Order: sequence, then structure tokens, then C-alpha cells
Amino acid sequence: MKRTILTSVFILFGFFTALAFAANQMEAEIGKAAPDFTLPDSNGKSHALSDYKGKVVVLEWLNHGCPFVKKHYGSGNMQALQKAYAEKGVIWFSVISSAPGKQGYCTPEQANEITKDKNAAPSAVLLDPEGSVGKLYGAKTTPHMFIISKEGALVYNGGIDDIRSTDVEDVAKAKNYVRIALDELLAGKEVTEKTSQPYGCSVKYKD
Repeated sequence: MKRTILTSVFILFGFFTALAFAANQMEAEIGKAAPDFTLPDSNGKSHALSDYKGKVVVLEWLNHGCPFVKKHYGSGNMQALQKAYAEKGVIWFSVISSAPGKQGYCTPEQANEITKDKNAAPSAVLLDPEGSVGKLYGAKTTPHMFIISKEGALVYNGGIDDIRSTDVEDVAKAKNYVRIALDELLAGKEVTEKTSQPYGCSVKYKD
């Protein structure tokens, strides 16, 4: 009897381990095609990633209640990046994967109000309250940054910079991985630093 129970436990453990491995394998991989998705924006327009083939696309995971996000918006750093690269034809999506009732969740109206208040300039704010796209990409923090090439491949996955703090004064001193990667990509070069450790608040996914 005891042996039967132990065998069942090991089988179940193996099953859930396999599921976890499969889930990790489904996350976006550097050098591979970025997973396609379709999400509505805060104005009700639907956006499919595949519609932007031929454009460089940035995905920025967003939660305005997070002090790490406040650092980059309070300093104007994120808005400056959005505006500078929009002028160069880059599509910039801010993605909100916070679930209803969790920190950072926004209705479409709230998202528009905050975007205006922060003087932010993404191409669109995409709403992902079910967390499906966040989990598809393996988004772990806010902010967590992903860059997709014109060919549709994921070329960067990680933090916005190399100073893991909430101090606004650190923005000017930091090595901005996103700026470097975008400049390389737009110059026709290979992105040299393809990954870094994302930092910030955990994404507030649906339980």
C-alpha cells in the first residue's frame, strides 16, 4: 500500500514538473519568432503583433502603482524613450497585465487618464487583465522590456537598465539596455546584450 502511494506521488510530481517545463518552453525565446498575440488597447482598438511585421516593436510591462515604474516615469525617462523612438518608426506598446483588484489594474478610461497625466507617448496601452500575453512572454516585473525586430524575432528580453533601484537620480547614471539595443537594431547591427535581469515589482497576475 505504502509503495503504491509513493509511486503515485512520484508520478504526480513528474507530471507537474513536465507541465512546468512545458510552460517555460512556451515563453518567448531570444532569436526565435516572438509569439503572436492580439490585445485591445485603451481606446478599444485591437492590435495583433503580426500586423506590425516590418517594424521594430517594444513591449513594456506597466504598473503605475509600482515604485520602480514611478522612477522611470517620474524622471521622464520612459516618456523620453517612447517619443525618441516613435520618431524613428518604432512601435511601442505599454502592456498592463494586472488583474482586476490588483495593483496597477486600469479600466480603459483610467489608462487613458494616466497616460495623459504622465505625458506618456506609447503607440498604445494594451490591456491584458487575464495575463495571457504576460505569461506567454514570461513577463515577470514592471517594468520588463522586450524588443522585437522588423523580421518578427525577439532580440531583447530584460530590464530597462542596469541599476536596480527606485532612486530617480540613478536613471542618468545607468546603462540603458533598451536604448542601446534599439540604436544597434536601427543601425542594422546585431543586438550585443540580448538579455539582462529584469527588475521591479512582480506582475500582478490573476490568481
